[in-house]
Amino acid sequence: MSQYTAFTVELVDKIAHVQINRPEKINSMNAAFWKEIIEIFHWIDDTDEVRVVVLSGAGKHFSSGIDLMMLAGVANELGKDVGRNARLLRRKILALQASFNAVDNCRKPVLAAIQGYCLGGAIDLISACDMRYAAEDAQFSIKEIDIGMAADVGTLQRLPRIIGDGMLRELAYTGRSFGAEEARNIGLVNRVYSDAASLLDGVMGIAREIAGKSPIAITGTKEMISYMRDHRIDDGLEYVATWNAAMLQSTDLRVAMAAHMSKQKPEFLD
Repeated sequence: MSQYTAFTVELVDKIAHVQINRPEKINSMNAAFWKEIIEIFHWIDDTDEVRVVVLSGAGKHFSSGIDLMMLAGVANELGKDVGRNARLLRRKILALQASFNAVDNCRKPVLAAIQGYCLGGAIDLISACDMRYAAEDAQFSIKEIDIGMAADVGTLQRLPRIIGDGMLRELAYTGRSFGAEEARNIGLVNRVYSDAASLLDGVMGIAREIAGKSPIAITGTKEMISYMRDHRIDDGLEYVATWNAAMLQSTDLRVAMAAHMSKQKPEFLD
């Protein structure tokens, strides 16, 4: 496991705890963040021992979003030619999108634990996770509208499937702040915890439960759910039939059934 400047990564009991680690900068997303998150999630995908991921932020806040100094640096690269500026900006945006695509495309479940600020780019990040959980002090905002731009790293593409089209439009057009209870009411987060400590304990508990399941079955379940975002029901049924034609031959099925019959906890291979 590599050492990172914007993150800490810990693997315990088959759970990878990935923590944004810039608390002195409200966990803002600097250049290292965007590069390292791809490396981290490629490592997670390639490491069979990892069965589930918990994503959190160090300190009082989850993340304040993209580092404005990084944006200023991009602005300094622009010249006088509109076409070349557009080419440069498009390349930069696609590179940022690739960072959160790595989270979305991870074959392991990713659980976000959110306390304090979750603003701008942080909304893009949690939208790419499987599930989201919040402390009571969490504050959310799609802030891009307030700096004169449309969110461009995944919020507008992923959130409609999570909270619905109309609510997304309200939040994206106004940029207003909303708290943990509203986030739960609209389906952005699954549960709300009293504070950051109980949040992390609760999310780790859910992660441990997932980690105890068949990794083959979890991967297949995530693949099917993700596939259905962009396909018809009949396409999905055809795909799962083909997928399970291979995966049902795994020893995990026999292990799970034997454990169920004997009322014991199953132990699966990585």
